Amino acid sequence: MEPEDTLPELIAHAKAGSHDAFEKIYRTHVGRIYGVCLRILGDRSRAEEVTQQVFIKSWLKLGSFRGESSFGSWLHRMAVNTILNELKTSKLMHLRSQSLDDFSTESVPQQRLSAEVQIDLDRAIAALPLGARVVFVLHEIEGLSHKDIADNLGLANGTCKAQLSRARKLLREALKRP
Repeated sequence: MEPEDTLPELIAHAKAGSHDAFEKIYRTHVGRIYGVCLRILGDRSRAEEVTQQVFIKSWLKLGSFRGESSFGSWLHRMAVNTILNELKTSKLMHLRSQSLDDFSTESVPQQRLSAEVQIDLDRAIAALPLGARVVFVLHEIEGLSHKDIADNLGLANGTCKAQLSRARKLLREALKRP
């Protein structure tokens, strides 16, 4: 294995059992996976645990990756599914909203917003009640459909839409400038 191996070569080496190749894959993708876990779960330690779960699952299921989509998309989908399963099984939907102090913006992708606006938006998202935050992040940031979110969370489609509407309303209120 050469230091400049491409992702397809790394995947092939990892499928053949190379831990070094998988470590390079991990280092390439861990930030994005941790970011989505943190945005949805809103807790650093849970996000770290779920991120680890995702990479353990990806190592175990690497042989099933056929390359029909990009590896990043395959891994991201696995992450979202793992997070949704975590939400269902641990009943996080009933826990308190996270404190703003626990939220980190370090891995939230920066868009074409000013730094100040981005920080305000990140904090406003973090302050949403968990149900509204989950639906908002999955729909608006991760691009899942209402149906996919509702099916995965065991909600009615209308409940999913209502949570998204609630999240948007709360975000508008939180982002109003005095």
